[in-house]
Amino acid sequence: MNTHPFVFIRVHSWLKNMPYIWEPSKEFIESTNVWNFLRRIACRNREDFLRYSTEHLEEFWAQMVAETGVEWFRPYDEVLDSSRGVEWSRWFTGGRLNIVHNCLDRHVRRKNPAIVWEGENGATREISFAELHREVNALAAHLVSLGLAKGDRVAMCMPMTPEVVTILYACLKLGLIVVPIFAGFGPGAIATRLTDSGAKYVFTAEHLERRGKKLPLAEKIPFDKLMLDWPRTSGNVATVEMESEDPALLLYTSGTTGKPKGCVHTHAGALAQMSKEIWLAFDHKDDDRFFWLSDIGWMMGPWTIIGNHNFGGTIFMYDGAPDFPEPDRLWQMLARNRITTFGVSPTAIRVLMRSSDPSKYDLSALRLLGSTGEPWDETSYDWFFRKVGGGRVPIINISGGTEIVGCFLFPLPIQPLKPCTLGGPAPGMATEILDDAGNRVPAGTTGYLACTKPAPSMTRGIWGQPERYIETYWSKWPHIWHHGDWASVDQDGCWYLHGRADESMNVAGRKVGPAEVEDALIEHPGVSEAAVIGVPDDVKGEAIVGFVVLKPGHRAERAELEKAVVDSLGPTFRPRAVYPVAELPKTQSGKIVRRLIRAKYLGEELGDTSTVANPGSLEGFNLAANEHR
Repeated sequence: MNTHPFVFIRVHSWLKNMPYIWEPSKEFIESTNVWNFLRRIACRNREDFLRYSTEHLEEFWAQMVAETGVEWFRPYDEVLDSSRGVEWSRWFTGGRLNIVHNCLDRHVRRKNPAIVWEGENGATREISFAELHREVNALAAHLVSLGLAKGDRVAMCMPMTPEVVTILYACLKLGLIVVPIFAGFGPGAIATRLTDSGAKYVFTAEHLERRGKKLPLAEKIPFDKLMLDWPRTSGNVATVEMESEDPALLLYTSGTTGKPKGCVHTHAGALAQMSKEIWLAFDHKDDDRFFWLSDIGWMMGPWTIIGNHNFGGTIFMYDGAPDFPEPDRLWQMLARNRITTFGVSPTAIRVLMRSSDPSKYDLSALRLLGSTGEPWDETSYDWFFRKVGGGRVPIINISGGTEIVGCFLFPLPIQPLKPCTLGGPAPGMATEILDDAGNRVPAGTTGYLACTKPAPSMTRGIWGQPERYIETYWSKWPHIWHHGDWASVDQDGCWYLHGRADESMNVAGRKVGPAEVEDALIEHPGVSEAAVIGVPDDVKGEAIVGFVVLKPGHRAERAELEKAVVDSLGPTFRPRAVYPVAELPKTQSGKIVRRLIRAKYLGEELGDTSTVANPGSLEGFNLAANEHR
């Protein structure tokens, strides 16, 4: 057994002997895209397929872009060119294509809607591919008149309305690089991204609407070239033929630590990865209605649009709070619009399960559920599976990141699932779990999530910072991508994530990830959400301090909460203290900002809080900070 001091060895208690929660029927398996694909390439089962996809990497990706129907203006000469080093791999070299040709131009005669949209105030719109095509051409003509040309960056800081799709495609049609920025950011966070990207224009709106209120948007964007509208003149603008490696998207990480990183994604790489995931993981069918509760400012926004529209599929978009004007709003929309595929974050489910009841609605159209963003706890996962999916559909729990505009891990719909699992490596992604020395860890052991071979959608660097790119992703082990997550695989081959490795805590020489301690706290019947931090300790080196949000009407003594951790993890990991708070500080994408919790507790400077959705939540940590002092 590996005994390296920086990889903890314990098998997670809640993973021991975990039963399968969902198993596909023979009929379901044989109806899936992945099953029919692996039969065509003569793979006997999932394990053979995953092995083939990485041992024959170039052949797999060539097969994949053909399987998903990617069309080229000029065929590529070579699938993979790593002559500059694996870190700077180039894909589908010599090929020419455009995302817009694949996602819009060729689907103009389709009868199904391209977009079905609903606003928080109840407004609805349905837009055909033909209508979208006209709108995109009108905007593209306007952008040409402004003198914008291939390679220029254009940002959008928009509500989640159909116009974001028009903007995305009009820019990509001309070879412009799109810089999506979350509209909920403060002026500082927006300015950082605009300055770093060198954007020439910013698409925006006068305001957002949330919980019945109009929130100013345009006025908080520190930029003099804002575009709030454009002429709807008729015209036809040719879709520019782009090299496979030409950039399409510049996506910024959330920036919870340090300066945000601008991740560069190409026309061929983004299209290949997104299409593969919608086709294999989410088993795209022609009559699907796909809805991921996200925003255009985060990876899942462009991923949803491009991945589904490559197949001429229908996407559902919602602009508003998921529990307004009543807690069941989200479930009402799923039922009313006959959504077939629905994705959401675990944080959203933890909030919604407090007061909403999906079982009151007809959700029988659902074929698949999806999730991403953070590790699950078993209680919330089970609620999502049983209350939303009725215990009859799988949860396709995916994980990757902005840096790869896709996934390292996801379950295939042909495999049985255990609670909270991510299934295993995504096809075509040579995903491994390694120790500090770069060796594979045994089953039941937590290590670092890594990728030992290149993939088409890996960022082509960090915008303007090549050295930072190498240092961030390629410096821990030679020629291996280090993603920064804790992961493990159990004896049955099911993979799990346990939070960020760089937020781990070293207690008396034993390392533990925050998600594991948080899982233990959430198992307490009175706890809705939890966050833990590591703080200096004279005896143990580092001690654990926890913070919990209690469910309405529940009380919990600190001693009870500390005991919940001890019961799950053992006395070594007993928290120094656990404090109830009203809410936890989170980024706009729902990630808990433990860095700020730690700074507040220790009385340190908070630094930049512009990426936090609810900075006022930090006032609730004053009691804990005062006790510490």
